[in-house]
Amino acid sequence: MSAFDTLNDMMINNNGYLTVDMADKANVSRNTLYAFVKDKNLERIARGIYITDSTWPDPFYILSLKNNVVFSHETALYLHGMAEREPFQRTVTVRFGYNSEHLKKQNVKVFTAIDKYYDVGLTKIETIFGNTVPVYDMERTICDIIRNKDNMDIQVFSYAIKEYMRSKNKNLPQLSRYGKLFGISKKIHTYTEVML
Repeated sequence: MSAFDTLNDMMINNNGYLTVDMADKANVSRNTLYAFVKDKNLERIARGIYITDSTWPDPFYILSLKNNVVFSHETALYLHGMAEREPFQRTVTVRFGYNSEHLKKQNVKVFTAIDKYYDVGLTKIETIFGNTVPVYDMERTICDIIRNKDNMDIQVFSYAIKEYMRSKNKNLPQLSRYGKLFGISKKIHTYTEVML
């Protein structure tokens, strides 16, 4: 298989996206990658990220390709279907110590987590464009919004709690475990008791 065939397969398997990182992992040289980009007339949508002319740009996927982030809080609510509308500002969590100034300049709201908590509830979800992005599970997201309630729109918060409690996919034992881990068991008990 030629390098062009390898790049073409990667692009097809990634819904029309091709990145420098993908090429590097496949041991395809930068010169070959750039020749492929030119040959296929790919559009550069961000540094090191290219798409075909028939690919719709997916802002969630692009953000996750460019940065080591996990979608959290209001954005995670939206991705899990627990929000009435897409938030105006993307919300992510990064590891403590990650330089997030470039994200803030792009109007991305950034939370940090120490290593002990960063991977708690980490999962993946498919966006409406069919791309897979990192996100916290519903239970971690509920914990995050309870911990950040004072900085949230009350309607967004209330809707999310109601939708979670209605969900057939909710995992109350998991929510309880996370509540203990984050020290908010009483608050979680209060909200779930009211909604049950």
